[in-house]
Amino acid sequence: MALACLLSALCSSVLAEDSEILEPADEINEIIVTATRLEQAARSVPAAISVVSGDEIQHARQQLGLDEALARVPGVFFQNRYNFAQDLRIAIRGFGARSNFGVRGIKILVDGIPETLADGQSQVDSIDLASVQQVEVLRGPSSALYGNAAGGVISILSERGSAEPYADARIAVGDYGYRKYQVKTAGAAGRLDYLVSLSDLRIDGYREHSEAENTQLNSRFLFRFSDDTEVGWAISATDQPVSNDPGGVTRADAAANPRGARDRNIDFDAGEALDQQKLGLSFKHAFPGGGELRARSYYLARDFRNRLPFTGGGIVTFDRAFAGGGVSYTRSFGLGNMQHRMIAGIDHDRQRDDRQRYDNNNGVQGALALDQLERVTSTGLFVQDEISVSERLAVTLGLRYDDIEFDVSDAFLADGNDSGTRSIDDVSPSIGFLYDPGTRHALYGSIASAFETPTTTEFANPDGSGGFNQSLQPQKSTSYELGLRGGLFESTRYEVAVFKIDIDDELIPFEIASSPDREFFANAGKSERRGIELSLSAAPLPGLNLAVAYTWSQFEFDTFVDGDGNNFSGNTIPGIPEQFAHADISYVHESGFFAAVDALYTEDLFADNANSAEVSGATIANLRFGLKKTIDKFDIEPFIGVNNVFDTDFTANVRINAFGGRYFEPGPTRNVYGGVSVRFRHAD
Repeated sequence: MALACLLSALCSSVLAEDSEILEPADEINEIIVTATRLEQAARSVPAAISVVSGDEIQHARQQLGLDEALARVPGVFFQNRYNFAQDLRIAIRGFGARSNFGVRGIKILVDGIPETLADGQSQVDSIDLASVQQVEVLRGPSSALYGNAAGGVISILSERGSAEPYADARIAVGDYGYRKYQVKTAGAAGRLDYLVSLSDLRIDGYREHSEAENTQLNSRFLFRFSDDTEVGWAISATDQPVSNDPGGVTRADAAANPRGARDRNIDFDAGEALDQQKLGLSFKHAFPGGGELRARSYYLARDFRNRLPFTGGGIVTFDRAFAGGGVSYTRSFGLGNMQHRMIAGIDHDRQRDDRQRYDNNNGVQGALALDQLERVTSTGLFVQDEISVSERLAVTLGLRYDDIEFDVSDAFLADGNDSGTRSIDDVSPSIGFLYDPGTRHALYGSIASAFETPTTTEFANPDGSGGFNQSLQPQKSTSYELGLRGGLFESTRYEVAVFKIDIDDELIPFEIASSPDREFFANAGKSERRGIELSLSAAPLPGLNLAVAYTWSQFEFDTFVDGDGNNFSGNTIPGIPEQFAHADISYVHESGFFAAVDALYTEDLFADNANSAEVSGATIANLRFGLKKTIDKFDIEPFIGVNNVFDTDFTANVRINAFGGRYFEPGPTRNVYGGVSVRFRHAD
């Protein structure tokens, strides 16, 4: 009802401004996306895709996580914003909801270089929000494009240098010990385009034992040898020496002491530390007679240490090396009466984890419990053809073959040799269409298959032995989608997407008493997901912008009997609410004053397969405002933000199927932050 009233008020304001039906604003057609591997207007993509600008991500925000701005994207659900040891949990149409740390089932790219490993796991702790120019979110199965990506794609593009170089400095402080410092410079010098950004975050956290520190470097350089040839390179580094984990607690403990940490997490000093460096190279060349060649390569090194709240094998360390590359060729040509734009290519990734587990003796490293070398090799061949059947109708055909090899060499032989291999291959076809009658609207539809392998961590054996769980199978899905997008009035955009996804062998987490806070995985038989996603944005008055997003979904187990004989068939899949909605209103006055308010509504959701534990929903509103003034070559912008304006009690993260009913991680009460940013423009 509240959403209907909001939509009605929004439409009324637009109609009052101009009752005449107008062509959509030019910007609708000018938003260019690359997440589909082919540069094209967002309006022309035969799939649900949303674009969020860098200004929406950076402007007067805390910049703690992608969720701050991407909550406006329908179908995308976030948890775990305030537990840096677990990382932000991102789910697109339910894919990724199972993860207790990191991101699963979603391909994440930064400037075309994957943050997603060969086994399908992604981290977002190394993404520098201070230098983001644009984020593209492609919702729905994307295995025909990227292989091991059942839920979709998040493509992050860093800022590009402008003809007018600039240097930025930003300081922000706030409640719960929040402190963030940033410096950034970007520009163009001849044929060189550059960006260098450095940020440092310190936060004590709302809950006990939730301190975090994170320092990030992000740099990107692009050199144009000619109008046809360019080479780019990116260097990034992350140092996160402290990320404490307060743990999940029971409903009673959350109500009695929401700021408290779980006792065991304090006793065992639960948390993680990491150090990561990444180098990426890219090459692009356009041939005189048509066609374009692109190549990329990258190398990532990550040192990781995690302390879990139990003794046996409770300290995890690994040294990770991740390297790979890809080549693609794109060409447009005519065939008969139809125009084709075809891309074909190959991706190859290699992941090497030298992993050890030690006993955790109240935070002190004890005896060695596991020592194994894990290797994952992934190779994918893909082809996609965008066919202009007529002036109004385009059909896109995609096909990809992936071969993924998992190999583990056991060096801890006291409990036997658990060395082994797993080989998974899959073919992912897709077909989509887009009908654009040349008016304000475009209709699209697609059918696509996708697969998702367990990660090396999820392959762990529940019996405590090394090696891989040989009974665990990849998750496979088939998606059907129909959508409509366009403009209703001047400067007004909308999108509607309806989908159905059939899934076999859905990967489901569970915990056991001997290893609390450690997740293992099993396959559910069959499950089904249905949903509707709506978004609407408008600029009814100069300086005023409104955006609304709404998601309804119904995710259920069709057939699922777990290893203990419990029958969960017909139950709702835990971790995702049936409904959630987001509204955002912002205003910028010609004087430089700006203000924005946003609200996220989340319905109740289940925390376990049995649907016996329900987590209450909440509506969380946030406010930010400030003033931008230009003095000579300086842009000065002080700002203030208030999170959780109405001081609502809510659960920031749900630990799915946690042992002992420890599903709850309470979120912070009302808190305030503020700061100032200064930009110096090197104008002549």
